[in-house]
Amino acid sequence: MDLAKIIRIVAVLVAVVAGLGVAIPSGAVIIAVLGAVAGYFVEEDRRMNVMVTAIALATVHGALGSIPAIGGYLDGILGSLSALINAGACTVIVMATIERVKP
Repeated sequence: MDLAKIIRIVAVLVAVVAGLGVAIPSGAVIIAVLGAVAGYFVEEDRRMNVMVTAIALATVHGALGSIPAIGGYLDGILGSLSALINAGACTVIVMATIERVKP
């Protein structure tokens, strides 16, 4: 198992745990940093997938709240995953910009 996969697994686990309502000190910062680091390891051919996923999660992460009993948890999980993927998308954008500007 390589470093990129370990970072992605830890990032998703932290996002899911935080989304379930477990109090993680500085949880938002941890999710943002893990997302940004995970974004560094995204392969060039998968960058568009990350961008589309970021837009989709940002759009729909609050849509499941009306489901009785589990809707709030699902919204929390998807909200945390959205923050994680959006941080990774920021890194992807910066890396793509640097690659285009580099001689």
